[in-house]
Amino acid sequence: MQHFEFNTTPLIKFGSGCLEQLGNITLKKIGNKILIITDKGIIETGIIEKALRSLKEANVDYTIFSDVQADPPESNILESTNLSIEKSVDGIIGIGGGSSLDVAKVTAVLSKQQEKLNEIYGIDNIKGHRLPLILIPTTAGTGSEVTPVSIVTTGKSEKMGVVSNKIIPDAAILDPELTMGLPPHITAATGIDAMVHAIEAYTSKSQNNNPISRSLAKKALRLMGKSIETAVHSGSNIEARSNMLLGSMFAGQAFANSPVAAVHALAYPIGGHFKVPHGLSNALVLPHVLKFNAVTSPHIYSEIAYCVFPNLKGNSSQEIAQEFVEKLSELSKRCGLQQKLSEVGIKSNSLNMLAREAMNQTRLLVNNPRDLNEKDAFHIYKAAL
Repeated sequence: MQHFEFNTTPLIKFGSGCLEQLGNITLKKIGNKILIITDKGIIETGIIEKALRSLKEANVDYTIFSDVQADPPESNILESTNLSIEKSVDGIIGIGGGSSLDVAKVTAVLSKQQEKLNEIYGIDNIKGHRLPLILIPTTAGTGSEVTPVSIVTTGKSEKMGVVSNKIIPDAAILDPELTMGLPPHITAATGIDAMVHAIEAYTSKSQNNNPISRSLAKKALRLMGKSIETAVHSGSNIEARSNMLLGSMFAGQAFANSPVAAVHALAYPIGGHFKVPHGLSNALVLPHVLKFNAVTSPHIYSEIAYCVFPNLKGNSSQEIAQEFVEKLSELSKRCGLQQKLSEVGIKSNSLNMLAREAMNQTRLLVNNPRDLNEKDAFHIYKAAL
């Protein structure tokens, strides 16, 4: 029997309206003096008010940092950390999309003043402790509330990962009501992102690819496969929103322990250089990476294809894998997402640069079921153009 380990958030609260429990959970897990890390959109939409009401009822003192940027730069994290230290908070609450949750994770580490940001990039480089941490997702996509990963933009465009089980939070609160106001294009992009997490976790070449992750990946794909279009086109459908949020979390748990691969590796330079949202970057390269991988590994895609599309008609693993890729492209299109790199402003003269930079994502590329070099990456980008 395979040896493996599986880590996830120890306390997970899920359900419509469960944000009301935030105050009591905060007192138990953190204390009564906290820093809330979020973005201006969460403030403007009023989502934050539900959280603040619960904290006030529990007599929790809070400070709000609401300057989180998309694809957060290092300066963003240093600003939130300085505020955390200045206020001498007991712990951190992150509420929002993946960017806010990622900033909250790293802020919780740096606030202990035991190490510097540039010392913790990479895998398992956090040596000290962190402040207590609660994460509350408002999108169904990143799964950050259950993962040991935080992505930071360094310099102008490069992205670096902080990967450590020490940034898995103490608690996650998943309230589907918080996702009800997401516009269709964000629902679609974050939803496809979550499906990519599940697909890449299941097919990962990681030595820790394990039966728990694979089971969760399949469950995630079933939930999201039947719900993503409803969530996109009928955003007030609470059942579809619940399925997407739960599926996103399952996918997060899957890839937290069986890491993602080439789809993400090729997506990161697109987001870094052209400011394309992460979920859309994944969607743009997804079918082309899977087509490349399916040449040598059609069986692993045929194993999960029916989770998303129960009525596939292929007779062999090759036929099923090919049909799976085609159906994913059609699904992305029906959800209203752009289908080509050229549609987001990328031209052919950028492809060599993208391929070169994708090769820097070695921690991801090693997990791909088929070895992929710079020339392969170029041809994948060219096919996606």
